[in-house]
Amino acid sequence: MFEASHIHPMLVHFPIALIMAGFLFDVIFLVFKKEQCLSKAGLYLMILGTLGAGVALASGYLFTNAPSDGEVVNVYNSHRTGALVTTIIMFISSIVRVYIVTSKKEETSLKWVSFGLYLLGAVAVSFTGFMGGTMVYKYFLGL
Repeated sequence: MFEASHIHPMLVHFPIALIMAGFLFDVIFLVFKKEQCLSKAGLYLMILGTLGAGVALASGYLFTNAPSDGEVVNVYNSHRTGALVTTIIMFISSIVRVYIVTSKKEETSLKWVSFGLYLLGAVAVSFTGFMGGTMVYKYFLGL
């Protein structure tokens, strides 16, 4: 039977995949600078992943219950903090990247600021996903 608590696990995989794939496209673009389409794809995936992270964060706050005792509480708190940090970093990164593209400043040092933020976002979403997986597969939370 479907429950509201199923919404969060159904949504979280999209921002993880979109952010990681977009970052990979940007890394490949840095290596093969001739393929401009990789940079565009990275931008679009970044924006979609950022929006997805916001939706996933909201679904976690709205539709999941916090554990009340045991080691899993620390894992849950780390997961929740990671999700908030990921979403904030990705929103800032997306704003910087859109500014760079719309103001035609792709060849300035700002591109490295955007790339650095995207790297932090990719690390943060990886950590957050790992903590979520730990809650499910080690502590059986949500099963």
